[in-house]
Amino acid sequence: MAAYARAPGSVKHFDNYSIAGAASLRNRFSFPDKRNPNSPAADIEYAYHFDASLFARFLRAESEARGVTRTEGRIVEVVQDPESGFVTAVKLTDGRTVEADLFVDCSGMRALLIGDAMGVGYEHWNKWLLCDRALAVPCESVTPVTPYVRCTTRSAGWQWRIPLQHRIGNGYVYSSNLISDDDAALTLMSTLDGAPQADPRPVRFAPGLRSRAWEKNVVSIGLSSGFLEPLESTSIHLIQTGIHKLLALFPTTGFAQADINEYNRQARFEFEDVRDFIIAHYNVTRRSGEEFWDYVRTMDVPDSLKERYDLFRSSGRFFKRGAAELFAEESWVQVLLGQGFRRSPIQ
Repeated sequence: MAAYARAPGSVKHFDNYSIAGAASLRNRFSFPDKRNPNSPAADIEYAYHFDASLFARFLRAESEARGVTRTEGRIVEVVQDPESGFVTAVKLTDGRTVEADLFVDCSGMRALLIGDAMGVGYEHWNKWLLCDRALAVPCESVTPVTPYVRCTTRSAGWQWRIPLQHRIGNGYVYSSNLISDDDAALTLMSTLDGAPQADPRPVRFAPGLRSRAWEKNVVSIGLSSGFLEPLESTSIHLIQTGIHKLLALFPTTGFAQADINEYNRQARFEFEDVRDFIIAHYNVTRRSGEEFWDYVRTMDVPDSLKERYDLFRSSGRFFKRGAAELFAEESWVQVLLGQGFRRSPIQ
């Protein structure tokens, strides 16, 4: 019977087979109900929408309560040992010097330590991920409050809508080569559900990865190590896994190269895994007639993603390639089938 399941009219849209998808379309939500483990409602998966600024304040307060000392200041000089190249201190604008054995570069896309001081290069992935800018703006909440993020394709990228309890977060992620900042702002502001609560905040980024996340005694975490784009909201996840890897491979004063190499290997695997999943969102599309979408629909994708396509096209299967892989098999199936990926006929 499986051989005939692709006959016209025999299979409904993918959302009809997902309890979470069906509930979302009806503006409904439920926490998992474990009282009946055989029920599909027992394993409903969900995620929280966080206010990023409030979350950052919470983490700062929790860290300081556990003994972390915060030193505010802007770095004006990075001091390195002339023989080893290790960073020994950073100097701040007010003249203070902060010394340490290990430095974690959280200086954002400027990458003051890992990039400027250590000279570690950056691999640009803009041949697959065209978007390099975003405009973000909050607006007043409206009813009913929807229990899901809505992503809408636009001529030069896509737009997000994230409902919170007190407001709605909105943004337009786009390619600056294909639309002007003013036109992107006009599109964003004209499609808000409620009154805007601020002017659009611009964000510039370069999709890609630092060629080595850890160099000598500097570990880059967050934007200094790389950035993809917010389509799957993976930045906080990659920060957390970067911290976990650092704790697991925490160095002695000798800084063993084997530990550093393993950290870099795992970091690259995670970034490339997320990269491929995001590329699939763009590549598997039927939208046409616009330069942005015509390019991403027909572009060559990384070999690692081609292998996934080939396996799924052949057998409808996915396999996780390691414990560090973020997206489960069902996530890949939902994206590919939901966006119209076609398998080969069953033999």
